Amino acid sequence: MTQQTEQQGPIWLTQRAFDQLSAELEDMKGPQRQDIVSRISAARDEGDLSENGGYHAAREEQGKLEGQIRQLEHVLQNAETTVPADDGVVAAGKVVTYKFEGDKDDEAETFLLGARENEEYLEGVTVFSPQAPLGAALLGAETGSVVEFTGPNGRTNKVEVVSAVPYSG
Repeated sequence: MTQQTEQQGPIWLTQRAFDQLSAELEDMKGPQRQDIVSRISAARDEGDLSENGGYHAAREEQGKLEGQIRQLEHVLQNAETTVPADDGVVAAGKVVTYKFEGDKDDEAETFLLGARENEEYLEGVTVFSPQAPLGAALLGAETGSVVEFTGPNGRTNKVEVVSAVPYSG
């Protein structure tokens, strides 16, 4: 699972990603958490905790798991799975096709605008976050419009929105 700390507002997920992340959370809160608690308990039974490597490793793992649980709960509590309207406007939940200014039509590229967590559950689909430079620049743009943005390399780029259609996977 990826970090989503910069995310503001709803986090757009496909229904499949939402369902998979929900199952992952239940596993973390159930079997994974219980396994760590059992290992901590067994290590405590060994006696002196100050020099018990197994105890300290299990406690560290417990801390990491609890952090992952909080992160995943945040993502799921703020998740949006509603498919947006088919209006040609770039929005989270849309498959966006774009091309750089001067490129031919066959050089157009496509991505899903949504949470990066979607990528784990979609084979062969590129996902851009609405906070990524290109995603943020195209957000709200209409099909046919040309948008200028500054890439991670500091260069200014112009891209044309070829299409923006609701995700239907």
